[in-house]
Amino acid sequence: MSHNHPHGHGGACAHEALGIEDELEMGIQYSLYEKIDTINVECLNEEVEGSGKTVFKPYSQRLDFDKHVTSDADEELLFNIPFTGNIKLKGIIVVGTNDDGHPKKMRLFKNRPKMTFDDVGAPADQEFELERDPNGVIEYSTKVVTFSSVHHLSIHFPTNYGDSNTTVYYIGLKGEFTEAHHHGVTICTYESAPNAADHKGDLFDSVNRPIS
Repeated sequence: MSHNHPHGHGGACAHEALGIEDELEMGIQYSLYEKIDTINVECLNEEVEGSGKTVFKPYSQRLDFDKHVTSDADEELLFNIPFTGNIKLKGIIVVGTNDDGHPKKMRLFKNRPKMTFDDVGAPADQEFELERDPNGVIEYSTKVVTFSSVHHLSIHFPTNYGDSNTTVYYIGLKGEFTEAHHHGVTICTYESAPNAADHKGDLFDSVNRPIS
């Protein structure tokens, strides 16, 4: 459950005061939001329908508090996040409120689409104890071997620091992206090869004649 970052010191994992260059670099690193299939993102127990999708945004907008999600019936939130290809997940940043509504724990599940609260009793692929981070400067490093080929990520926030509802402003995802393989195209390519052999006539004769 450890989390760390090379910019941290001591037991902390917070960045030093971010300069312009660091801010730009973080924006580049935390760009996997662009690879999310946003239309199909689900957030269970969100107070306002569709608000869960808004927390996946550029790092530079992490403190845009107009876009946020707050839990409804209790403090739990569950995100189902499909990607447009495969990702290698390396790090996560979570920005919450600067009070007891900030998530206290985060549980990650890979490649388990359409999870519900009935499914969260299963062992998570990784868990983190979260610190309050209203400024988005704490990075949680994932087990890269575990999250090396992820097409769907579920994030479960089971509890907060004591409030009846949980609020999240930003979830940043860092890693690498690989385009999905379109098997249909590959099959068509293979099928077209024998067809060319059926047309040996003039095409092949004209090509071969100068060689002979």
